Amino acid sequence: MLERDVFLTMSMAFIITVAIAPLFIPFLRRLKFGQSIREEGPQSHQKKSGTPTMGGLVILLAVIITSMFMAQIYAGISTETILLLLVMIGFGLLGFLDDFIKVVMKRNLGLTSKQKLLGQIVISIIFYMIYSNNGLSTKITLPLTDVTLDLGIFYALFIIFWLVGFSNAVNLTDGLDGLVSGTAAVAFGAFAVIAWSKGMDETAIFSFAIVGAVLGFLVFNAHPAKVFMGDTGSLALGGAIAAISILTKLEFLLLIIGAVFVAETLSVMIQVASFKATGKRVFRMSPLHHHFELGGWSEWRVVVTFWTVGVICAVIGIYIGAWS
Repeated sequence: MLERDVFLTMSMAFIITVAIAPLFIPFLRRLKFGQSIREEGPQSHQKKSGTPTMGGLVILLAVIITSMFMAQIYAGISTETILLLLVMIGFGLLGFLDDFIKVVMKRNLGLTSKQKLLGQIVISIIFYMIYSNNGLSTKITLPLTDVTLDLGIFYALFIIFWLVGFSNAVNLTDGLDGLVSGTAAVAFGAFAVIAWSKGMDETAIFSFAIVGAVLGFLVFNAHPAKVFMGDTGSLALGGAIAAISILTKLEFLLLIIGAVFVAETLSVMIQVASFKATGKRVFRMSPLHHHFELGGWSEWRVVVTFWTVGVICAVIGIYIGAWS
């Protein structure tokens, strides 16, 4: 994969997103597909109520068109591309259903946690079945070490845990204008560079396509956001980056590259555990970005800070990945 192909992939996804979004946003407004803001959240967010959501559909469309077009230029649609599209589209459809219930049926919580988890598990199992039938590796290697463990059939449980966990982690992070768009662009960019350096052209194409698409979406999602990606986008992105880490065999490197997503998830887990055990909260509010907001930080300051942390972690991840 040449440098010009990297530029073409990112540019194509970016242009498609920027071209479609201005047409899609008014359409969502006419359908009254506006975001409902939870009452227990920061009061400053209430003014965002009614902002069009489900913008993740634009990201998905741009990535699908770009990755399939570019893949055809190379050796055609490979197993890698099929697996990545399966996860992204599957989790995206699950998120769309969740968003649809929220905005159309006026049920602010969307799908129940059990319904969402069941859908995520089913998609993860299908991913594993295709993965396994193509004889792909079930080994896990610790970065910067020679320690390798073959999980065999138990790799299926790992895949379920990894895809479900990171799809929810990115979903939890999606709470401020541009937060997920920016951190996702950085994280996918890191894996794109690693995949490219390893000669995994199909995975690199898919990753660069997402970078271009989320950067295009950021044009409309940066503060003050004109559209939200909703669960449609965040679940799809979370599942996709977990799938990329699996295909590149750098699963645990995602804990570094996706450190912002991990921190956001841990903040929720710590908050819940602490409140149940002691009746006290560790954070002013979880996920973590709300803690800083309630501490007096502006929304833009929180977002830029988290972006910066994401860039630092991505650079570290690329360095480690180059040696793995």
